[in-house]
Amino acid sequence: MKVFLYFQGQNLIRKSGIGRALLLQTKALKSAKVDITLDIRDNYDIAHVNTLWPKSHKIERFIKKQNMPLIVHGHSIFSDMKNSFRLWQILSIFSKNSIKKCFKYADAIITPTEYSKSVIESYKCVKCKVYAVSNGLDLKEYLPDKEKVELFKACFDIKDNKKVVVGIGIPFGRKGIIEFFRIAKEFPDVMFIWFGDMAKIALPHKINKAIRNRPRNVIMPGYIDNDILKGALQYASCFLFPTKEETEGIVVLEALASYTPVLLSNIPTYKDWLEDGVNCYKANSIMEFVNKLKFILENDNSTITKNGYEVVKDRRIEVIGQKLKTIYEEVYNEHKKDKK
Repeated sequence: MKVFLYFQGQNLIRKSGIGRALLLQTKALKSAKVDITLDIRDNYDIAHVNTLWPKSHKIERFIKKQNMPLIVHGHSIFSDMKNSFRLWQILSIFSKNSIKKCFKYADAIITPTEYSKSVIESYKCVKCKVYAVSNGLDLKEYLPDKEKVELFKACFDIKDNKKVVVGIGIPFGRKGIIEFFRIAKEFPDVMFIWFGDMAKIALPHKINKAIRNRPRNVIMPGYIDNDILKGALQYASCFLFPTKEETEGIVVLEALASYTPVLLSNIPTYKDWLEDGVNCYKANSIMEFVNKLKFILENDNSTITKNGYEVVKDRRIEVIGQKLKTIYEEVYNEHKKDKK
């Protein structure tokens, strides 16, 4: 079986979670010995469309005209646009319609978590089966590496024993950037680093103002070399992620794989697979974030991080590749049976 993978605007999305998903999907499928192509003109048996934008609609219509099975990936849900770009209220209307159009063509939908699966299944436009399969992670990339840690420390002139808290993502309101600043303000002696950027013109005035007036102990280097980022996660005392909505959050998997204590929002996305005080820490308010971060910085978290690594082991790309292969075969055989 050969699979056509489609990601619209690969250069534009390469710094985002969806961009990371392309790389991870490719690795996962290769590990499962599944042939893939990124060329629509190639010969293939099934299509897997990952982006939910206008050009993706055209690709889907083309696939359906060829009477070929189509899988659509639910990386996004309707609420993802909330508190993101400037004029998100207007953009969310177009985003919602675009997602609807993509989902209606699907023979099956894959989405990263049981939470996003339940959300997508509730949409009236969805008439097909929905599968929950993590984006996964290549654990070999996150093995302890002193060189990467030293590279990170040298890049930011960090002295030994300096406490560092890391956040990762496009600095959207939805990602919790303002909460990140508010928490950082309570720890003036700790260095906070937020990795990820976005053009100022695309961000709401409120976010740009918050970034300009952020606490002095918050550094925002933007998008940075992957080895430095991996070193940052391995060195960090905590990965702080006060996000308000996610379908999974690959950055959470990356932190767990790096044995970094994870402190995140207590939102439904993480209900079924991450447990507060067992493999991560969860908070419901700024005060709770502050209190739990203080605990993390002052205590041994080795048991928590070991348990966190066990969680991400179940999401390694070798496991994900086999799951995707099984779904492809199931959808392909069902489609073949319906054609008879």
